[in-house]
Amino acid sequence: MSTVLISGAGIAGPTLAYWLARHGFRVTVVERGGEPRSSGNPVDVRGPAVTVAERMGVLPRLRRAATGTTGVSFVDAAGRRVGRMDMRAVQRPDEVEVPRGDLASILHEASRGHVDFRFDDSITTLAQDGHGVDVTFEHAAPRRFDLVIGADGLHSVTRRLTFGQETGGPQSDLVRHMGLYVATTPLGGGAAEAGRDILMHNVPGRAVAVHPTSPGAFFLYRSPAMPGFDHRDTEQHKRMLTEAFAGVSWRAPELLERVSVTDDLYFDSVSQVRLPRWWKGRVALLGDAASCVSLFGDGSTLAMAGAFTLAEALAGTADPETAFRRYEAAHRRLADPKQRNARQGSALLVPATRGGILARNLATRLWPAVAAATRLKHALAR
Repeated sequence: MSTVLISGAGIAGPTLAYWLARHGFRVTVVERGGEPRSSGNPVDVRGPAVTVAERMGVLPRLRRAATGTTGVSFVDAAGRRVGRMDMRAVQRPDEVEVPRGDLASILHEASRGHVDFRFDDSITTLAQDGHGVDVTFEHAAPRRFDLVIGADGLHSVTRRLTFGQETGGPQSDLVRHMGLYVATTPLGGGAAEAGRDILMHNVPGRAVAVHPTSPGAFFLYRSPAMPGFDHRDTEQHKRMLTEAFAGVSWRAPELLERVSVTDDLYFDSVSQVRLPRWWKGRVALLGDAASCVSLFGDGSTLAMAGAFTLAEALAGTADPETAFRRYEAAHRRLADPKQRNARQGSALLVPATRGGILARNLATRLWPAVAAATRLKHALAR
């Protein structure tokens, strides 16, 4: 096993590429986008991902790129604070929140000197046998690889080609809509509020927020799966956001105006991926492609940790089946609990009723006690 194709240059892909190259594999990464994605919500690097970043030598850069967010302030329609969560109280000293685009760029830069990155291209077919995988691309000439790893996210082409359709057909239950849609767009020109708290306004089933230190707008709303939803159709996304947040006050009208003219909008269903097995033959899945834990499950942390585990497994044996089994057995112990707990975050950020919003705001008055208990739990777990 010497040649590996990785589909996806987000978080998991470049991390895996770095470690495979360190182990002597010849690695190619193909990415549909023209460059690493710059948009997206800030993400946390915590727990095992901190160790991976430190061993890659990128932790100092991540700390310099950290957002420095201190908490979440919940505000009413007039902008008055009605509740607050102090995030510093539950964050370990070694954890760091960074803009997703910065994390992707830093990981890409760490690996690109030893890896062949090919942007603006995508896999179109996979045909494997006992010795390798024949791959065709949208633009590049066909090639044969010893292994293919799909790190291409929630809408993974690799998963669809290997395990079945994403929606419809016999594998439609692999991707589960969690009853939410999320959108983010960057803000410029000092559009964010002063201070270091995220500001969030809620109405039943909807949340709109502004991030202060990595200026951007964040929208989250409850909705059943929309027929005909296309995760690549930006104009459709703008229409859906406009309809969902019509009549919402605070800064929603201003932020929707920005959405209407932006060319940098991230919008998607909040979904989970649940597969009975993460590999088939010489093709395996990694990160969100294998086990998307939705918006609330430390996806970037799991992506980095899983990439390191997979690289170590592949370096430890010449048999891909053995390596994939070891990787999946080890990484499921991290990913499965996150999937089970993902709905708790939606209840906190997007209460479905006015009573739920009031109860959440009142509960934040107990936040110092909750934070102290969480710190104790973290200390005992070390």
